[in-house]
Amino acid sequence: MTAEYDTLAKAIAALTEGETDQVALMATVACEVHHADDRFDWTGFYRVTEPGLLKIGPYQGGHGCLVIPFDRGVCGAAARTGQTQLVPDVDAFPGHIACASSTRSELVLPVRDESGEIIAVFDIDSNQPDAFTEMDATALEDILKQVFS
Repeated sequence: MTAEYDTLAKAIAALTEGETDQVALMATVACEVHHADDRFDWTGFYRVTEPGLLKIGPYQGGHGCLVIPFDRGVCGAAARTGQTQLVPDVDAFPGHIACASSTRSELVLPVRDESGEIIAVFDIDSNQPDAFTEMDATALEDILKQVFS
């Protein structure tokens, strides 16, 4: 099963309409996205809890890293640069943090609030190499903007 992003975006919009609590929004997005695609093994948020530091937020899948500094790993790179990180082979990414040894590829998107400030990153891991495409990144960026901006 591969994500049908138009349907997913409509479902998430309906489920989150009127909700302002960021943790509730993150929990709903993580759940819906995780179950929308068989490629997604771990799907969740790392929240910016202090300058230069991410802490685990709502997620679906096995355990994740509890704390990730901005200067480490794929999630840190997304938070530090404000740019989506599409990584076809995590072993080739300098400084990759192996929270799960089964992860082969990763997609991490910065999450911005209505003022444009990065409040979190949205991390999707796959046990398949080169699992993600630019289309996945663009569709998920649009969903995150819809929910958090």
